Amino acid sequence: MHKLSALIIAITTAAIYSATAEPLKVYILTGQSNMEGHAQISTFPHIGMDPKTKSLSALMQDEQGKPRTAERVWISYLGSVKTKPKLIEGKLTAGFGAPVKGPKIGPEYTLGLTLEKRMTNPILLIKAAWGGQTLANNFRPPSAGPYKLNDWQIKSYTEKGVNFDEFNAKVAKTTGVKYRAMMAHVKDVLANIKRVYPDYDPKEGYEIAGFVWFQGFNDMVAKHTYPNRDEPGGYDAYSDVLAHFIRDVRKDLEAPKMPFVIGVMGIEGVYDLKNATPRQHKKQYFRDAMAAPANLPEFKGNVHAVLTEKFWDVELGKIDEKWELSKTKASALKQNKELSKEERDAQMKAYRNELFTPEELALRDMATSNAGFHYLGSAKIFGQIGAAFADVLLPAEKK
Repeated sequence: MHKLSALIIAITTAAIYSATAEPLKVYILTGQSNMEGHAQISTFPHIGMDPKTKSLSALMQDEQGKPRTAERVWISYLGSVKTKPKLIEGKLTAGFGAPVKGPKIGPEYTLGLTLEKRMTNPILLIKAAWGGQTLANNFRPPSAGPYKLNDWQIKSYTEKGVNFDEFNAKVAKTTGVKYRAMMAHVKDVLANIKRVYPDYDPKEGYEIAGFVWFQGFNDMVAKHTYPNRDEPGGYDAYSDVLAHFIRDVRKDLEAPKMPFVIGVMGIEGVYDLKNATPRQHKKQYFRDAMAAPANLPEFKGNVHAVLTEKFWDVELGKIDEKWELSKTKASALKQNKELSKEERDAQMKAYRNELFTPEELALRDMATSNAGFHYLGSAKIFGQIGAAFADVLLPAEKK
């Protein structure tokens, strides 16, 4: 009788699971260094200091202040340490950011935790990100065709005596290499899901539920690729290639309506365009070009632009601006050979004491861990960005 009862319970449990189990939701994350993520976990305490982000702090940290580990989110992350590929897999927690000087987080952390909180499905994140890569070349999708020199480049390089055969051969080797590496990683994980998520049930299957693109810095500063970047429309070529990228990933993944999120570059925050500098206008032109594909009729309703500028921390940004001034001062003092090391150190200390309050220096040490182009290495900034990506990807009934 005891064995019979156990058998009935087992059958009943299996039936309930079969009736309630849901397909695995798969989200793909790719881009360059900000998708890698450069926020040290040492910056987590700053999140709870702002009333606007206290709920985010509770999502990311447990009662002891330690980073949470997800229960239903797994991740496979392909990155690199210098030129060597590095693969990290397991349950989502802090540490799946850039694989150098860690542990760090990128947008994957709060993206996964937010989805888990508001969905009941198991979730798999597939992340492939490498710093210093361009869309124009490294991530160039197949349908965009080969990378071609523009008229400005041809004229300028001809005047400099560039050997075009050698140049084009070198460019051809790097064109699309990260697109192919990203796609190969995604397909490898999808063919071997149990390697990452051991309890995966193939009978329940999976759904590719979204794609996040967070890249742009190296294109933004590529003056040769975009010689008219100081003018409105100077980055139109980026918009065109990104539209090709969206079409190609959907085709290669056989997901024609897959939700696609563009994380629009937002370092330095929101610009006051009425009083903006020429440099700020140029960066705004790039932001506009990044967001542009979301407005194409063919992508209406399933391609979304998230303006990450909204999550920039203004106070930290001002402190960082002053820190850059102090670095310039330190460099100038170092070049002055008439001063002894002790004299240079004394002058530098006096300069910083004039520039910063003790509170500002303490806040910088606690809340930042990288440069401005990496969103200051701030977990508060990256955390808000990841949560915003998740919010866009959630089905309408979950928002």
